[in-house]
Amino acid sequence: MHQRSRSPKLLGAAIAAVLGLGLGVPPAAAAGAAPAADPDPVPGLVAGTDTAAPQLVTGLAEPAAGGTPADAARAHLAAYRDRYRVDPAQLVETGTERAADGRRTVRFTQQHGGVPVFGAAYLVHLAGEGGGQRVESVGGKYFTGLTAPTVSSVPDEVLRRLALAAIEDPAGREGATAEDHGPVVLPGGAGRLARHFTVRGTDPAVWAATAREVFVDATTGRLALAYDVRAPYRAAAAAAPGGAVAAAAATAAVEPATGTAPDALGRSVPVNVGRLPDGSYQLTDLTRPAVITTYDAAGREVLDFNGGLPADARPAASAGPDFPASTGTSGATDAHLNAAAVDDFYRTRLGRAGIDGDNGPITSVVNVTSFGEPLQNAYWDGQKMIYGGGTGTYHPFSAARDVAGHEMTHGVVKHTAQLVYLGQSGALDEAVADYFGNAIEVTSRGIPMTDPRAALLGEDLCRAGTPEACAVRRLDDGRTTVADYTGAPAGVDNGGVHLNSTIFSGALWDIRRALDPLTADRLVYRALAEYLTPLDDFVDARGAVLAAGRALGLDRAQLRTVAGAFDAHGIKAGWQRRIGVDSRSLLRELSTESIAPDAAAGRWVAATTEKGGRGSLGVYAGSVTGSAEPVRLSPDDGRSHGWPATDGTTAAWAAMGQGANGQWGMEVFARPLDGGPTRSVHSAANQYLGDVRISGADVAFLSNDFGTGRTWPQLSRDGAPVTAVPLPDGHAAADLTLKDGLLAWTESWQVGERTVSAPTVYSIAEGRTLAQYPAPDTTRVSGTRLAGGRLLWVETPTDQSRGSSIRSGAPDGSAAVDVLPGSTTAPRRITALTATDRAVTFGYAGGRVSDTMKNTDLPKLWQLPLTGGTPERVSCNRGGQYAPVADRGTRVLWLDATAGRTDLVVRERAAGTC
Repeated sequence: MHQRSRSPKLLGAAIAAVLGLGLGVPPAAAAGAAPAADPDPVPGLVAGTDTAAPQLVTGLAEPAAGGTPADAARAHLAAYRDRYRVDPAQLVETGTERAADGRRTVRFTQQHGGVPVFGAAYLVHLAGEGGGQRVESVGGKYFTGLTAPTVSSVPDEVLRRLALAAIEDPAGREGATAEDHGPVVLPGGAGRLARHFTVRGTDPAVWAATAREVFVDATTGRLALAYDVRAPYRAAAAAAPGGAVAAAAATAAVEPATGTAPDALGRSVPVNVGRLPDGSYQLTDLTRPAVITTYDAAGREVLDFNGGLPADARPAASAGPDFPASTGTSGATDAHLNAAAVDDFYRTRLGRAGIDGDNGPITSVVNVTSFGEPLQNAYWDGQKMIYGGGTGTYHPFSAARDVAGHEMTHGVVKHTAQLVYLGQSGALDEAVADYFGNAIEVTSRGIPMTDPRAALLGEDLCRAGTPEACAVRRLDDGRTTVADYTGAPAGVDNGGVHLNSTIFSGALWDIRRALDPLTADRLVYRALAEYLTPLDDFVDARGAVLAAGRALGLDRAQLRTVAGAFDAHGIKAGWQRRIGVDSRSLLRELSTESIAPDAAAGRWVAATTEKGGRGSLGVYAGSVTGSAEPVRLSPDDGRSHGWPATDGTTAAWAAMGQGANGQWGMEVFARPLDGGPTRSVHSAANQYLGDVRISGADVAFLSNDFGTGRTWPQLSRDGAPVTAVPLPDGHAAADLTLKDGLLAWTESWQVGERTVSAPTVYSIAEGRTLAQYPAPDTTRVSGTRLAGGRLLWVETPTDQSRGSSIRSGAPDGSAAVDVLPGSTTAPRRITALTATDRAVTFGYAGGRVSDTMKNTDLPKLWQLPLTGGTPERVSCNRGGQYAPVADRGTRVLWLDATAGRTDLVVRERAAGTC
């Protein structure tokens, strides 16, 4: 239920390309036709975005020749190629879903030159049998215009190392593995060939409930897309065989029986169990097609159970049919009963054969720990349920039936729509899980929709307090897109999957209240199983639900009720344009939020692709006045150009990809902002070049050697060849800054078991270090910046109860002073720092990422005078604010996620109090 997130990653053109679909003209409303007095709530045609293929076509009744449903679907797409713009030869059938009324949905995925296209799925819906088959609707995501290469130009081992390097947290990188899934084309414009890896680690603090999907551009080596997933299969070689043996042993020679067991509240309840040959009993329910088995981890580490069952794992057991009190306190009884309730709901109410649709076993593991403490979480790991045990605050996480239903519904989503767990499609995944988790509880417990607590989710978890205070979410919170959508990048809550879920699940819940609940459940399930596709956004999902309603036979009044619920929550085409901001946009819809812009003297530089994700990443320049179109500075040579810097006259940046010599590597360039030749500063084949900085004729950057992991500054002065800035053995540099002949960085080194961090100032003219300011023990230094003749930096204690401080020191080593002291009453964790000779601007998040995050918990920017003072909010925009860069005076530019995309924006001065 509760999700943790790490630092921002690239949201990616693959997701940005599917935002904001517009409604097309239904076939019935041809040119010149008068509008209907009572328009059909179900659109006849929804146009696709960044593709000529329609997102949805409904209202069809066309004969479909062919024997099997898949043959008939292919024949239909081929016969109407001008309508769909789909090449049937590029489609791969992945299965056919048969509804209770006999209708079939054929699912296809798209390939480009034999390489799978990420998230591309096209669906054909048929009714009738044999020669009487007819097509009723078609839709999904098929991307036309793909011309990306299908052969990688970056060595496989380099791609694997780059995938592991995408984990910025060293603790998470330790012992991590990268499972290679092969090539994939990321859609958007011409598309991009990438290599797909699933990265997993061994640290339970980082990886307990997630793995990370990483896509590395196979032509440049640039990180193309990365996001957390809910399936952290353990990569240990013994996990799968051990799990298979344990699973087989769990049901071998077990006979169905009944017994009793105490639940989490101590109440004795009947349970279906299994009797073993030795006369003992275990929590195995053999009374249904999907065998239900519940294991008690007895406090073992959660990573022992991810991806498989340890060889010695056994179901929760009892000497007799009446199970002991520990079965309740561990959460095993509730997990067992809730698995049955979920299976009953999907099987009897919706006609689904278990979670996987094929009567696969339903397995639960309760009472796991993380670092010896109860894991305060519950999640579906891709194969089974994992539940944390109880604490003084919480009951075991299996005690809440809606939580169990929510998490197991993620398994149903995985076996149906396969919604990508990122951005709006990830919020849809959470919304559908919310809806069915809630529906399973209120249905199985007989709670009417009019009950004031019917909309609560997770209200049974707390040992004390009111259900309203305990609830993780409530589906009647009334949130809308325009008023409440919270823009977040991929690294924060996977782009807002929890933050924005109740916007959509609230609409679904309103539909359930307005219609008969059984009808609503069948409607939402049909949309999930037969209409939704992996990259769908809120507007796509609205169309999917309405199309499912038409297929179910809802009358026009009912369909209007469904459409009205979506309207009330602002889920309609173009909603992003109605979100207000107090900043001025300089560049809209950047294809990345992981590369910071830069600004000086009223000029800015930033990295993005062409509109719609077309082409390779390039460096663009513009004016803060926005009086002219941005100009591309970097050559369009197939490489990724980014990591830009400027002094207001000249720009410098780094490029990654295959150079003129045919080798993969990186190169640093410089070019005047107002035009002129592009100069190569330095190139390297086995190094990562980053943190590019420029000041007059000086260009500096950091080099990281892939082999040794060593990082050091390099410098080119007056166009001369690059020279390394000497560092003592074992020392490394980060956070490079360059200004007026001074170069500064954060230097770190080991002293025994202790890591020392020190802001460091270096004179370029003298070729020597002028000053270092070693930080106290257990303090991390970051954000080193030169401004106003001072060196500034952030000190963050490892003690979470103490906040970050901003400090300042003279380049000659004079005593450091606090610009913003740290605090225990407001323990802010500063994540970004920039400054001019007048003001310091910093960013920090107001709270931790969780299911209950609010807008105020996302990173926001604050500003105070260079000499210190009271911070003021830079902007009242409600989305995440990232990568601030100071221009001059109090002017600040940053990357803003408020509108559900990444925009480069500017403000001239702080907004003050919001």
